Amino acid sequence: MNYYSLNKQAPNTSFKNAVIKGLAPDKGLYFPERIDALPHSFFENIDALSHTDIAFEAIKQFTSPEISEAVLRTIIEETLSFDFPVVNINKHISTLELFHGPTMAFKDVGARFMARCLGYFNSDNSNEVTVLVATSGDTGGAVANGFLGVKGVNVVILYPSGKVSNIQEKQLTTLGQNITALEVDGVFDDCQDMVKRAFLDDDLTSKMQLTSANSINVARWLPQLFYFMFAYKQLHNTYDNLVFSIPSGNFGNICAGMMAQQLGLPIKHFIASNNSNNVVTEYLKTGSYHPKPSVQTISNAMDVGNPSNFIRIQEIYNNDFEVLKSNLSSFSFDDNQTKAAISELYNTYNYIADPHGAVGYLGCKSYLKQHPNAHCVFLETAHPTKFLDIVEDVIKDKVELPEQIQSVMNKNKVATSITHYDDLKSFLLQRS
Repeated sequence: MNYYSLNKQAPNTSFKNAVIKGLAPDKGLYFPERIDALPHSFFENIDALSHTDIAFEAIKQFTSPEISEAVLRTIIEETLSFDFPVVNINKHISTLELFHGPTMAFKDVGARFMARCLGYFNSDNSNEVTVLVATSGDTGGAVANGFLGVKGVNVVILYPSGKVSNIQEKQLTTLGQNITALEVDGVFDDCQDMVKRAFLDDDLTSKMQLTSANSINVARWLPQLFYFMFAYKQLHNTYDNLVFSIPSGNFGNICAGMMAQQLGLPIKHFIASNNSNNVVTEYLKTGSYHPKPSVQTISNAMDVGNPSNFIRIQEIYNNDFEVLKSNLSSFSFDDNQTKAAISELYNTYNYIADPHGAVGYLGCKSYLKQHPNAHCVFLETAHPTKFLDIVEDVIKDKVELPEQIQSVMNKNKVATSITHYDDLKSFLLQRS
């Protein structure tokens, strides 16, 4: 499989080069040259398949021929070493829990898959690769954990000061070894802009190999399609008209779900559930796409004012606004509505949700008002204890800390403060 730049001004390239480079030379995101749908028999017989079998069949076309089938199976088995349960909320709504991995966030899947691909590609290479990543919350911890100790790979994580939760900060600043954290005086968009600028800086790229572990990287983004298939396996014998509500920030997750649909997964519709960062919600209302500065909310991983992956979504639908709109709805909710949803889920259904899952739940409720025959699945993307202050204040109860969280709470934060792009550039040059 080859990949092309969505800016259409760069040569096509292999999966290996797309993973190592992250962005194309023309600043575009990479996209596969084709998407070959899986046979109907795959979905008819999905109940008989393991998670590894499902993931292998779904992604092998995108990694071939650089990764052999035997190596790919090993990568997938190591990536999917935890469960993806669906929990019923009521007869119309379920939630897919994606927080059972090592950092208790959905990004564990993409980060672990990418780390193993990059480690494989770099196994016989004496040159080091620097993974440069911006995080609005959970990406940093997942990438740090996924790449910890990977040979020949250094990881530099940029995060906005004071705008990630205490536990999220601990997860990305306490590991040491080949993981370095940079605390940015700004918002997530500032971090992301610095990362993108670094990729295009000849002074840096002539001295070091940079790549990204944000969802702009195909190896971080594509494996997220797995868990839509896992949810379908668990639900398709019980419910028709499956609809997914995805708490959406950089739009990698929902875009991966759309790729699963392109592979033939029988998903009826998608809901982009936004917080107050509602660029896509407004786009679907007006037809005009206007990125804007992000605003801080309690669902911080979604605080993105210019979602990188939306251009991939537009490509999937051939930039046809009406076709996209027929397959995607979007709603936005403020912090007060989010807190009310956390309270409702706890008091009515005895379910503890994090703020992102709560936004997804609200998206389900809004969609079902007009489509009462659907069964809506919202993605619970992070464990509620990662947002302990918010959740406990709303539900007026204590939440037990899982082992993965307890293990980082007493570790010391180690981070370097930066303010401007020149600070990042100087930091990287000193390490080259």
